[in-house]
Parts: sequence; structure tokens; C-alpha cells
Amino acid sequence: MKAKDMREKSLEDLRELEKSLVADAFKARFKNFTNRLDDTSQLKKLRRDLSRVKTLLGELARGQHPQGAAKPAKKAAAPSKAKAKASPVAPSAKESKPAAAKKRSAKAQSEASK
Repeated sequence: MKAKDMREKSLEDLRELEKSLVADAFKARFKNFTNRLDDTSQLKKLRRDLSRVKTLLGELARGQHPQGAAKPAKKAAAPSKAKAKASPVAPSAKESKPAAAKKRSAKAQSEASK
């Protein structure tokens, strides 16, 4: 099923479709395991359809426009606080050497005591 067709469905229809696709995928995997599945490409098709439905449900949950309508314009105001914070800087090689040396010395001491 195409995503374009799925976007026209209601939320309840998408949830029902998701349940049926999960059940169909389970049955197809079981048939494949017991060598009774004729078309093995059905597994891939079901997985992709299920992924499309879950994507659309996620979009609806986030309030995005699944029909491809124009999204609301973002404000060009000051950057948010999350962007203003600098990410923690990884320790330099010089800072990490003493920690590694401590580990080695503790390991050497424990081996020496044996």
C-alpha cells in the first residue's frame, strides 16, 4: 500500500491497519519458518507497510501535517537555550593519560601482591 493512500485514512483506520499488519507479518514469518510461505517477498512488503503506518501514526502524534500541507513557519527569534549551551568537550589526550596510568599502576600493584 502506498503512503499516499495511507495518509487519507483516519487515525482509527491506521491503528486497525497496524494491528492487522502485525498479525499478518507474524503469520508470514511462521509460515516461512515452516516452509509453507510461497512468496517470501511478502515478508519485506509487510515490514515496509508496517513501517509506513507507524511513521504516519508518529507524525499524527507529533502534530505534523501528514497530507504534505505547508508547515508553519519557524520564528527567526533568538536561538533557543538548548542550542546556546556548548556541548561538553572531550578530554584531551594529556588529561586521559594520568587516568590510564592510574589504572595500570593499580593493576600492577594487584598483580604484585599475588
